[in-house]
Amino acid sequence: MQGRRGEVAAELLTDFPERFRERRRLYLTSPRGLRRELELESHWPHRGAVVLKFRGVDSISDAETLVGCEIQIPRAERVTLPENQVYVADLLGCTVVDTVSGAELGRIEDVQSGSGEALLLVVKAGAKEYLVPFAAEFLGRLDLERKRIEMALPQGLLELDAPLTEAEKRAQRDVDEET
Repeated sequence: MQGRRGEVAAELLTDFPERFRERRRLYLTSPRGLRRELELESHWPHRGAVVLKFRGVDSISDAETLVGCEIQIPRAERVTLPENQVYVADLLGCTVVDTVSGAELGRIEDVQSGSGEALLLVVKAGAKEYLVPFAAEFLGRLDLERKRIEMALPQGLLELDAPLTEAEKRAQRDVDEET
């Protein structure tokens, strides 16, 4: 929340914040997946974020209903990206294939940022979850139409977050007992 008149402070996850100047119709999706269209009355930058004022959201209690929502725009209204750039939303649901091992790792369930330059793809296959850097040096073929991403992953990358084997657990217990 930002103010008494229903303004909302939002984290900027776009590379195109200038587009707020020309947009009046925005779609908000709640954490529960409910979608709602709102009309943007005004906006202004504030401390690395953006403050948004929507028509009909005129109080703190109105604004509280928007907490946790994600602002989305229709695909048809997206900015055309330069070659070799993709929208994060287009990565979700893609199958990741490691071309080195030939293994299909799983599907991208989430994309995380803030841990360095490369985004982290959260790839799930059943109970397993892998964190895979979406880095140009690993990227092979990106086929968004078929929802398939081929990557040449360095040896050992997938084992970084893997659970300990029984032998590793025994070795760890032995070290703990010695200290």
